[in-house]
Amino acid sequence: MQAYIDSATEQFRALLTEQIARQERIAAGSKAKDFTAMEKIVIGVCGGDGIGPIITREGERVLRYLLKDEIEAGKIEIRTIEGLTLEKREEVGKAIPEDTLAALKECDVILKGPTTTPHGGNLESANVAMRRELDLYANVRPVCVPEEHIDWIFYRENSEGEYVLGSRGVEIPEKLAMDFKVTTDAGTRRIARAAFEYAKNNGKTNVAIVTKANIMKKTDGNFSKICHEVAADYPEITAEDWYIDIMTANLVNPAIRSKFQVFVLPNLYGDIITDEAAQIQGGVGTAGSANVGDTYAMFEAVHGSAPRLIEQGLGEYANPSSIFKAAAMLLRHIARADAAEKLEKALIICTETEKKVIATGEAENAKCAEFADYVMSTIKTL
Repeated sequence: MQAYIDSATEQFRALLTEQIARQERIAAGSKAKDFTAMEKIVIGVCGGDGIGPIITREGERVLRYLLKDEIEAGKIEIRTIEGLTLEKREEVGKAIPEDTLAALKECDVILKGPTTTPHGGNLESANVAMRRELDLYANVRPVCVPEEHIDWIFYRENSEGEYVLGSRGVEIPEKLAMDFKVTTDAGTRRIARAAFEYAKNNGKTNVAIVTKANIMKKTDGNFSKICHEVAADYPEITAEDWYIDIMTANLVNPAIRSKFQVFVLPNLYGDIITDEAAQIQGGVGTAGSANVGDTYAMFEAVHGSAPRLIEQGLGEYANPSSIFKAAAMLLRHIARADAAEKLEKALIICTETEKKVIATGEAENAKCAEFADYVMSTIKTL
């Protein structure tokens, strides 16, 4: 038993040293890209697993349609990035194969399909690894249901919390297992700043700080404290503390949920509650997601790889709405607001107004490619 304790102590020492170094790198900061001044923008496309290659294929088609002139002029390049499949990752024993990671780092932004993470074992989530390796610290997920007066945007801290060391915990066989949660001052400060900057720039007056600070007093307690320190620079915006359990209930309470505007919250809570919010919007298949850092940004569907659709031979019937919404977020990020607006308007027409072509993952409805054709033909009329 003492040998296990000694080993765990040394492991924790190494993790603590590593995370202090990471905090110092974050604190040093980096300059965000100005896409309006770039001569060429490289968009990487990663298919992923399951339905990922199918929906990203259609997402790429839509991007090529909207950016046709700039692609032909050499101002934008769309590049396929291979190797982010479960088979390849298991073969090399890494969340992201080294050659794939190198290719990703040659891109400015990435459109990514869902990836599968096995239950148990030591293979880390590709998403978690990508967020860490590319320092994609802000997970931004909008949810909008106009008829319910819901217009939410979630700023989830993306590189810390329970996930940053999720595959590197300590286990004493048949006795106990421990995982670690990490919150750095610099990491919290930058996600808080991103949330309050968004609120200021978009006319929002309320930011909900969502934690479990009454129980997790060190990590969540510091997260809340630092968010309030940042809030002091935005006196026109009200910052409110909410516990994650009651906020989960509030999102399904029609009497209160329309008051919320911007949310800022740690990693695990954000992962869970944004799926709940997406379900209120119409399901996880309706939601896009941005993972943003200063140097890189990755855009993806909120949902998973849907292995059941593949097993049932229904992959080609997958609904690509979520990846299309992610593509619209990508376009806004690279300062192509006109193209983003066309795609967003077309999606409203196709999914809410006309509904001439419907993709649901079921064989009696349209295929993914047919829905993409419908979206592009709608864009043409705008």
